[in-house]
Amino acid sequence: MAQPSGDPFTLAGSGGVVLGEARTSHEGRNAVLLVRGQADTRELEALAATMGISIVETVVQPGREDPRTFLGKGRLLDIADELQSRVPGHPWAKVDLVLVHTNATARQLVGISSVIGLEIWDRVRLLLSLFTAHAASVEARTQVRIARLQSDRTVLRELANQQTMGERAGYGGGGVTALQNVIANLNRELTNLRKRQRKHHNAQREHRRQRARSGAMTVGFVGYTNAGKSSLFHRLSGKQVLIEDKLFSTLETTVGRMEKSPRILLVDTIGFIDNIPNATLAAFKATIAEAIDADLTMLLVDASDPFLEIRRKVKTTRREITERQGLDGEGLRDRLPPCLVLTKADKISPDHLAAVMDIVQEFGFLDPLVISTHENTGLDALQLRVREHLFGAPSTVLIKAPQATDDDASERIVADIHEAGMVEDQEVLSDGTVHLVVWAAEEQQARLKRRWAGRIDIK
Repeated sequence: MAQPSGDPFTLAGSGGVVLGEARTSHEGRNAVLLVRGQADTRELEALAATMGISIVETVVQPGREDPRTFLGKGRLLDIADELQSRVPGHPWAKVDLVLVHTNATARQLVGISSVIGLEIWDRVRLLLSLFTAHAASVEARTQVRIARLQSDRTVLRELANQQTMGERAGYGGGGVTALQNVIANLNRELTNLRKRQRKHHNAQREHRRQRARSGAMTVGFVGYTNAGKSSLFHRLSGKQVLIEDKLFSTLETTVGRMEKSPRILLVDTIGFIDNIPNATLAAFKATIAEAIDADLTMLLVDASDPFLEIRRKVKTTRREITERQGLDGEGLRDRLPPCLVLTKADKISPDHLAAVMDIVQEFGFLDPLVISTHENTGLDALQLRVREHLFGAPSTVLIKAPQATDDDASERIVADIHEAGMVEDQEVLSDGTVHLVVWAAEEQQARLKRRWAGRIDIK
């Protein structure tokens, strides 16, 4: 049987608890996947592939998972013996990681590691390692670090409990164990990180308030990971963001203005994924709130997915939105309902699209939009839907020609109107009158009337 590693912190990938910094690149690693029953492993395999991890073999055991070791103790011993007897050329010769297809408990992680003696990742720890690899901003790195340390702390506490059962030197007396000391240091770091996160969250909330006071409207893109949110954000705003056909390539919030409209802001943020524990997702609270608290929430769905996947992902995303609608006390109850957008339409046939439309209508989305950012189709209709939701019908604005030498030039008024809303059409008539078709909120229309009383007429 393989002997357990002398370093207990490899249980959850350490998260940098002892090593000083977390490993961010896992390209080229080889892993064995442990599965219980008839579970669908495709999503976990995609997550591993995104990180460059090769799953060399999947070990499946029927029945319900063991509360202590996930697989049965006998099967784990067989795996440990196989790992110990590896020779060059063996399929497992380069295996240095064991993946567990579940959100494992701390007890299970410690139990598996004590038998196998390799680094153990469950589904949550695989996600956290992926987050660590993709975190680019200070905001994302702080959030990921908090989530990793929270996850590692549960494992360290379980390990400490098992090591200090009964009479042990330095426990229950005048000293503390090494693990307890590590946990104390971890708690202090978590306290400092949470203070930093609260400051960032308060700053984000203040930015949202300032945007609201200035009359800006926000559109938040939400959806399952890899649904095409960043691609749509880039097409509508022109702002450069990381666009990859990978899971969780976006972890932080990006805000950009919709082209030709200084008053409409677009919010791109982290995607959802099914069955993430609340304690882990809570670290991304501020990031998620930025999109959910928008004036209009657009729910993106990858139309090229298989039908069963589409049902699962729509259900997951809708649940995440409704369950988290109380973030910061600013929920969706008083906001516009989500608008569903089917992306990647260039990859599917008309029959497939018709079936997808039927599926999303079952969830209450009766008028979904269909787009392809690759072929630039459906984007005009999407922008029109955004303007209609935010502003209602467009208004006609007439700017009278100046009657006196001290009157403001019409160009100055036109510039102010462009700042207040989205100008769809503009024409200068023969008598000097300027005719505009404008999408603008009622507050901005009222401000224009007060400032340019006598010079403009808004219908």
